[in-house]
Amino acid sequence: MEKNIKVLLVDDETDISQPMAFWFGSKGYYVIVATNGEDAIKLVEEKKPDIIFLDLNMPGMDGIQTLKKLREFDKEVPVIIVSAYVDQDKIKQVEPHGISGVFYKGDDLEKGLFVLETTLRRHKRLK
Repeated sequence: MEKNIKVLLVDDETDISQPMAFWFGSKGYYVIVATNGEDAIKLVEEKKPDIIFLDLNMPGMDGIQTLKKLREFDKEVPVIIVSAYVDQDKIKQVEPHGISGVFYKGDDLEKGLFVLETTLRRHKRLK
């Protein structure tokens, strides 16, 4: 897998985003972190990440609102939903806006890496 890939992690819980950032960084990925939806939107516009891990439950602009706003100007970037538990109602709300998968916060970071790499392979093949 090509390693000059930019990964944006969006989560208000640093005890989740910091280990993920360290793990992905140790595997050669360039990691950008945002702690809220507003900052995530700015970073997507400025840094053009190759993939986004987006928490659904955040104060202020939640993951659903962030994804809707993001899709107004970037319909292509793959988005992985991150959540401690996945409320099927919320998944139904984000599916029409294009998600590439779900990563559960309780899962091993190796699974997160698998989701990241699988999504990138699939996405690059589509282009």
